[in-house]
Amino acid sequence: MGKTTGFKEFSRAVEPYRPAKERILDFKEIYTDHDDEKLAVQGARCMDCGVPFCQSGEGCPVYNLIPEWNDLVYQNKWEEAFDKLMLTNNFPEVTGRVCPAVCEGACVLGITESPVAIKNLEFAIADKGFQNGWLKPQIPTNRTGKTIAIVGSGPAGLSAAQQLNSVGHTVKVYERADRIGGLMMYGIPNMKLDKSIIDQRLEVMEAEGIQFFSNADVGGQGENSVSMKELDQSNDIILLTTGATKPRDLPIPNREGVGVHFAMDFLRANTKSLLDSDHDDGKYISAKGKKVIVIGGGDTGTDCIGTSLRHECQSLINFEIMPEPPKERSENNPWPLFPRVYKVDYGHEESKEIYGDDPRVYSISGKEFLRNEDGTLRGIRTVEVDTNFKEVPGSEQEWEADLILLAMGFLGPEHYAVDKLEVELDERSNYKAEHNIHQTSNPKVFAAGDCRRGQSLVVWAINEGRAAAREIDLSLMGETTLK
Repeated sequence: MGKTTGFKEFSRAVEPYRPAKERILDFKEIYTDHDDEKLAVQGARCMDCGVPFCQSGEGCPVYNLIPEWNDLVYQNKWEEAFDKLMLTNNFPEVTGRVCPAVCEGACVLGITESPVAIKNLEFAIADKGFQNGWLKPQIPTNRTGKTIAIVGSGPAGLSAAQQLNSVGHTVKVYERADRIGGLMMYGIPNMKLDKSIIDQRLEVMEAEGIQFFSNADVGGQGENSVSMKELDQSNDIILLTTGATKPRDLPIPNREGVGVHFAMDFLRANTKSLLDSDHDDGKYISAKGKKVIVIGGGDTGTDCIGTSLRHECQSLINFEIMPEPPKERSENNPWPLFPRVYKVDYGHEESKEIYGDDPRVYSISGKEFLRNEDGTLRGIRTVEVDTNFKEVPGSEQEWEADLILLAMGFLGPEHYAVDKLEVELDERSNYKAEHNIHQTSNPKVFAAGDCRRGQSLVVWAINEGRAAAREIDLSLMGETTLK
């Protein structure tokens, strides 16, 4: 694939972000325009490696045909590349922006050289598909008479909806928020994923015949509640794709009170206010002028950093309980496993540009939130921990803060939607259903995505949604053409 000797002739080159000092002034996407010539060079670097680990179990969870569309980009056959990409990935316009590129970690070229810039290629192919009108509604010619209710409209729910609709089932998607998209709409900030991208995709899906219901809280008790009993009675199958939405807390002294927020509450309110009023309504948690501490690394922590900077916070620190990762792969992290190495994400780069230092402090754990007599937050007391997470004696330290954001991951799904469905849970409180089977203890109920596997990546949610759709179709029809 690519140019026969391309991997020897050309070096890795990734598309740059907009300058940090420029991009923190707005919530527009951080990316620069695609450069077709440079992308063709990256396509040329793809080796005819025999066994493409990039699309193996250690690489891309949706088994993208990466060498094939790399070669097509090299040949300037962009529309063909788009068609290949759409065979396996329902939302490449999303994964091309936010996926951590597990495929690149498994690239064979990466054994001795820097891997092919696969993520950039996927991003550009998807964008060209939208810009050139290659993405067209695929309307089924016949309907089966079977109806599926999908609870949750994140990447797992939407990928399942698209797959099930494509074979003629009637699909209804229920979302408790006011906008469809789940994690992609309110969990990922606009500067990483402009919401117009989601809206464009939803327009296509609606044209294909998928029905969407927002402000529909299945199993809830408020004015927007939707009866799960009625869904059960009026549909052939129910698919749960509710995500892992129970945040991990930090139950140390003085937790209760103003100034300490879960990361997703911070991010969700920010995006909603941005979309509703360009922040004019003030209905968000503002970091403006505040000393901010983000507890927890990962993408969510980075997004809290980037959002706080755009609010014009006074200072910013990021705590990580894990030790600083090595600069290169360690012996227990060999190729083709995803490389657990030191990385600088967009938020870290922006913080360093503004304040002069990387905001991350490693091997540190919170001991007590510090509050004034009136209950206002003034900081946090911490302690250093060793590699076994045991406290280091004499390492306690106090940090000033008037806004602390908890980005420590998620414990599992909320269960109120299934209280009356007799759905068994696993030991981690997820809906118990075997991967690639996805049927729960209730034969009429399937589960996919983070609510089944636990907190994971968008690309894994797409994988699960597609797999669940295949199994649902097989259950309903006795056979399936879905892959």
